[in-house]
Amino acid sequence: MLTGQALLYFIYVVAAAAVILAGEALYLSLTRRRSRQLAVNHRLRRIADDAPAEQTLQNLLRERGLTDTGDFVSGFVWLNRLYTQSGITGNPMTFAASFVLAGLTLALVSWFLLRFSAPAALILFLAVSFVLPLLVLRRSCNKRIQKFARQLPDALDMIVRSLRAGHPASVAIGLVAREMPDPLGTEFGIVADEITFGLSMEQAVRKLSERVGFEGLHLLSVALSIQAKTGGNLTEILANLSSVLRERQKLKLKIRALSAEGRISAWIISLFPAIMFLILMLISPSYYGKVWDSPLILPVFLSFGLWALLGDYIMYRMVTFDF
Repeated sequence: MLTGQALLYFIYVVAAAAVILAGEALYLSLTRRRSRQLAVNHRLRRIADDAPAEQTLQNLLRERGLTDTGDFVSGFVWLNRLYTQSGITGNPMTFAASFVLAGLTLALVSWFLLRFSAPAALILFLAVSFVLPLLVLRRSCNKRIQKFARQLPDALDMIVRSLRAGHPASVAIGLVAREMPDPLGTEFGIVADEITFGLSMEQAVRKLSERVGFEGLHLLSVALSIQAKTGGNLTEILANLSSVLRERQKLKLKIRALSAEGRISAWIISLFPAIMFLILMLISPSYYGKVWDSPLILPVFLSFGLWALLGDYIMYRMVTFDF
């Protein structure tokens, strides 16, 4: 017979096991659902909605911040291009408004409840409303371009095999659009649809290069343009381009491995002062005494902060370069 304390421990163990099993079941369910979603690309899921092909193409372009013809909507071309290349779908105005609303909310809360000064609240509003979305877009753009760079050589090899089998180039591009996952599958699907609705292959690939921002696509666009004007073996051109892009990717990964020590050193050097400052403030809040009341504290902190950011930028440029 279990005692009261042993019974209580037993209930705790059973409850913990139930929580763990429920979490594992939820995780497995989500991963299975995600794997099913990733089995096809975004364009094929939109086509499955039984909408007309032209309307599907227009919807794909609109949710990327483009017009129905694939041109930029906004007069701020660099900002529109950054949003398009990030791969974020949805209304660009909704994306911007969500960050502005979040920045305004945080600024008001910090001003009225946390007693921040008006300049500090304004800086917080500007950072969340304008700087943060640009950082999010830039990071999403870089990650998407890296993934596209890994997929493009395989897509070119698939096109080469299709051309050697006797298929026309438009059919080969459509095959890539059906077989490859995102982001390449949807982008090549848009190219296939644009060719179907009247654009030449050179124009469609040039628009693809603008939407993605990967320099390898610029090489592909130039190669197709030259081949269309002067002739040549398209299969051999694409095979050579695939080999070049694959070797560039290998070289980039090798450089990243060799520069890993420098990047880790930059992170450690940058974060160590901030971590030590927080530790001292937690374990001994009076360690700095009355130094906070000094009028020099803010200029000194700003000077050292800018100096640290300059050092971070120099180390970043030392380990990140184009080739």
